[in-house]
Amino acid sequence: MVYITSWDEFVERSAQLFRADPDSTRYVMKYRHCDGKLVLKVTDDKECLKFKTDQAQDAKKMEKLNNIFFTLMSRGPDADVSEVTGKEQTEAQPGKKGRGRKQ
Repeated sequence: MVYITSWDEFVERSAQLFRADPDSTRYVMKYRHCDGKLVLKVTDDKECLKFKTDQAQDAKKMEKLNNIFFTLMSRGPDADVSEVTGKEQTEAQPGKKGRGRKQ
């Protein structure tokens, strides 16, 4: 197991690991509320990459990593992930109006 201290290096190496073997790569998130620690793990059973943080602002970074993995899984390992962002894509959709069933 390798704990990577740099977020950018963790994202880059995780994407490379997924692209090398997309069928056996797993991505795991573990949050311990009592410690306030978030651990992200990407493994393909040969190599294991981990990133540990206790910073609240890293939640946005985790959301971006989720979107990168969703893109790679849905479009294939050769997909371009340079335009993948965090929450901005989901906010572009208009919401429903009204409060439910008409009476």
